[in-house]
Amino acid sequence: MAKYALGCFGLLVVAIVILLIGGCGSYNGLVRLSQDVNAKWADVQTQYQRRADLIPNLVSTVSGAANFEKSTLVEVTNARASVGQVKIDPNNAPTDPQQLQQYQAAQNQLGGALSHLLVVAERYPDLKANASFRDLSAALEGTENRIAVARNDFNDSTQSYDTAIKTFPAVLYASAMGFPYKPYFEAAAGSEKAPSVNFNFGGATPTPAQ
Repeated sequence: MAKYALGCFGLLVVAIVILLIGGCGSYNGLVRLSQDVNAKWADVQTQYQRRADLIPNLVSTVSGAANFEKSTLVEVTNARASVGQVKIDPNNAPTDPQQLQQYQAAQNQLGGALSHLLVVAERYPDLKANASFRDLSAALEGTENRIAVARNDFNDSTQSYDTAIKTFPAVLYASAMGFPYKPYFEAAAGSEKAPSVNFNFGGATPTPAQ
């Protein structure tokens, strides 16, 4: 009887050791995944900051065009300011879906305002012929593409992390050990792909509106 009890105890010890080893490996895996999500989030922030840094020079260049629609410039300036009002940690991916939605809405508003500005600029031949405006527009288009790539990479990384915290054995301890669910960028218009902006500087141009 004693040998049987000892054998059962030995099996229990082995099972506990296996669970501990598996748990440690799972925990370390979550740490790596969480860090990767934060790194991808930082990449998203970098690309959005790149876009924000282009805006002052773009607005300054456009404002020099004769009779340019001031309301369009105000729209872009206000949208850029609204983005700055959404306080979010640039180094740690958000865990609050509502916070991410507010951030995304502000960024999408800015993207829409910029697209509108470029559409309006099509009506100004002198502006389209301006080398600085062409360079800034091309840089903006490239940045929108980088934003789209960064968002997709962030969503892919977040999906891997969220799947891991719901998988055994991590599901038993993830939340208690500081590994909460992390939200995605929504697959809405303008969130998963760059805005469609056509920089056709060689076509016919209507007369500027008065």
